[in-house]
Amino acid sequence: MSAGLVLVVVVAGAYLAAHLVFEWLARRFLIVSGAEYLLLGILIGPNVSNLVSASVVSSFAPFMVLALGWTGAVIGTQFHLPTLLRVRARYSQVAFLEALLTLVVVTAVMAVGLAAQFERPTAAVLEPAVTLGAIATTSSLWGIALITRRLRHRAVIVRQLEVAAAVDAFVGITAFGLLLCWRHAAPPGLARAPTTTEWAVITVAIGAVGGALFHLFLHGERKPDRLYVSLIGALTLASGAAAHLQLSPLLPTMLIGAILINTSRNPATIRDALNTVHRPLYYVLLVFAGAAWRPTVGAALLPVLLFLAIRTAAKMGGADLAARLAGTRGTLGPDWGRALLGQGRLATAIALNYLILDGAPLAEVVFTATVASVLLTDLASARLVASVVRQYRERRAARPLAGAMAGPPGAAPTAAEANDLPAEAAG
Repeated sequence: MSAGLVLVVVVAGAYLAAHLVFEWLARRFLIVSGAEYLLLGILIGPNVSNLVSASVVSSFAPFMVLALGWTGAVIGTQFHLPTLLRVRARYSQVAFLEALLTLVVVTAVMAVGLAAQFERPTAAVLEPAVTLGAIATTSSLWGIALITRRLRHRAVIVRQLEVAAAVDAFVGITAFGLLLCWRHAAPPGLARAPTTTEWAVITVAIGAVGGALFHLFLHGERKPDRLYVSLIGALTLASGAAAHLQLSPLLPTMLIGAILINTSRNPATIRDALNTVHRPLYYVLLVFAGAAWRPTVGAALLPVLLFLAIRTAAKMGGADLAARLAGTRGTLGPDWGRALLGQGRLATAIALNYLILDGAPLAEVVFTATVASVLLTDLASARLVASVVRQYRERRAARPLAGAMAGPPGAAPTAAEANDLPAEAAG
């Protein structure tokens, strides 16, 4: 099958899926669509049916880089400063504690596990260990957004989950971006290789310049067609420059998204333009990511199982410990971290970014672990969120009712908060 025909078929299918199938599945079954397209890519890829050969997958590397950049920009639009300033400090404190604990614990355990399994020094497996730590930190925002749209009343737990998912994305992208600055080899022809700090400055500069140029020329633009073309140009330039320098496109494009959403006269228009293109682009990314996957056997099985187990434990334990330290465990509950177990677009993007790097150690192991995690958690992410929100409502309803039995008759509350979840989410 020719590369052009493959692209037409995949893009057309992804567009139809994004605009028809996604919303229907979400409304009917509380399913966040995505993992099935990763599985489709595996089935049509060179390792199963070979409908898409390895050479065709390689020829679409620039397209995958653009999809990575678009993912970073969409995540950057979450960081709207006026909105962030209204977030209570406790929300951010709990979110950062949970994200950092997950990153550190998964990185440490995977470094020890990879070193033991592959009989390498710990320093030799730090890159894949940190990458897996960054991937483990990320959580699916789509599952949280799906449940939020179905609620009649917003609750503390919902706001905490939204903040936690955004902070998880920020910490994951930043950790991975800085890792690539640290591992960067010296470019040929330079008298002195840039330091890690200088590579980090270059990464930030790519995003800052890209965001500034877009703001300068089109900050007041309202026409969607011009916005789409300009966004594609800005993100292609930034993500291509980062990929050419062997840096992560996710970090500079996240900065571009944040700059655009905070400097544009029409932030809602920018957000809508990015989100409209992102969903079909994300499905295309999943298909090609599945096709790019190479199955790992034997020694890779134990690290993959270890990653699945330690990520679950780190997310649950880190969320609980963060709530304890911030004094919000009584409000959020002991197992609110279960709602953060779902993985999706960003985990896949980081793993694919690592896979296409030149000379990345144990890249197939990292990608296999991510594929397994996404396939196991993505479809259930919305229901995990629904169960946590339902338990929060039940605790809120039971607590004042218990107090009302010993207090004055007028102290009894209504049960409105206990009924915020629709029947299919509460079941």
